[in-house]
Amino acid sequence: MIPNFKETLRSINPGMVHFDKLVTLQVNLGNICNQRCEHCHLDAGPFGSNSMDRAVMEKIIIFLQRHRGLTLDVTGGCPELNPYFKFFLESARGLVSRLMVRTNLTILSEQGMQWIPPFYRDHQIVVVASLPCYREENVNGQRGSGVFAKSITALTTLNRLGYGSSLELNLVYNPRSDFLPPSQQCLEGEYRSNLHQHYGIRFNNLFTMVNAPLGRFGKYLDSSGRTEQYYRLLVDNFNPGTAERIMCRTLINVDWQGVLYNCDFNQASGFPVRNKDGHRMTIDSIGDIMVGGHEIIMRDYCYCCTAGSGSSCTGVLVSRS
Repeated sequence: MIPNFKETLRSINPGMVHFDKLVTLQVNLGNICNQRCEHCHLDAGPFGSNSMDRAVMEKIIIFLQRHRGLTLDVTGGCPELNPYFKFFLESARGLVSRLMVRTNLTILSEQGMQWIPPFYRDHQIVVVASLPCYREENVNGQRGSGVFAKSITALTTLNRLGYGSSLELNLVYNPRSDFLPPSQQCLEGEYRSNLHQHYGIRFNNLFTMVNAPLGRFGKYLDSSGRTEQYYRLLVDNFNPGTAERIMCRTLINVDWQGVLYNCDFNQASGFPVRNKDGHRMTIDSIGDIMVGGHEIIMRDYCYCCTAGSGSSCTGVLVSRS
């Protein structure tokens, strides 16, 4: 039996189950993507039908105007495929202290998308790029045939524009199957050595993430009869030292309709933030939770964020001893 995650945290420190303060606004522009990765917790792909419209974006911009200096983390699906993507980033750039876009890299090589890398450079956007391995066969096995070559082409283009040196370029690793990532520090060294030696690629940081047992990865676990085993792996590797730093204490996630969540995993699972009357909260009412204090919605899949060195959208939470 899996011990209740929230009660596990509460037993360590009751304050850890409460929202602290807003540092990062994470905005998911929809589930449309030019890839269909086997581990995707949002089931994003070419047949995705959810896409944030301009009206919701304008509400987010108004919020950012009133609360300047936050980190804005833009994600998807493939965020670049949203028709109002450029409008949103141009409108937000001067309002936030840090603007990050999560890209799958291959979109940068698609027809009509060649404007994106120079646009990122001109607006000093931090690029967070998915590259689950430095070996071609592993990347193609997880993300599809030809993805690795397109990713290397995109990284070469970004390097040419100054990314990896004067502009920040971070790579993201996630395991292909039901195991925990190796040491982020050690793996970063392997990435850096292999990508530079074979392709001349440079980058700033590697973020390792633990797979959440949701979406396509969750379906894989169910179909192979490995769900309970994976949860047991997460629970057995629970690290109390990560608990205070879990991202849901300082992050609010916004979906394509403007509905608020404590994290992207809760969005994927359909657990929005609710007010005292039980109504789901939206970008219109985000001010009510900014001050902190509300209880975070937690489920047992949250163990993926506290296993080993921990996991967040910017990598590990604690250094491995």
